[in-house]
Amino acid sequence: MSKVLTIRVDEESYKILKLAAEAERRTISNYLEYAALNYTLNEMFISDDEMDEIKDLFPRLRKGLEDVKEGRWTLAE
Repeated sequence: MSKVLTIRVDEESYKILKLAAEAERRTISNYLEYAALNYTLNEMFISDDEMDEIKDLFPRLRKGLEDVKEGRWTLAE
């Protein structure tokens, strides 16, 4: 079942949202739902590329920690 949300935006924001909705051939309400869901889902989940970067980071962090413990480090200026 649909839920009703009420939001308040300034005139300039409204104009921008209205133009964006018209460009997508959507109502403002539908555009806001689409935009909010799109943003939320993209921010909520990690892409495969981001996950690969995270996986690569852990071994480098472990190596760095070992270097610090063994005194094999210098401060970069």
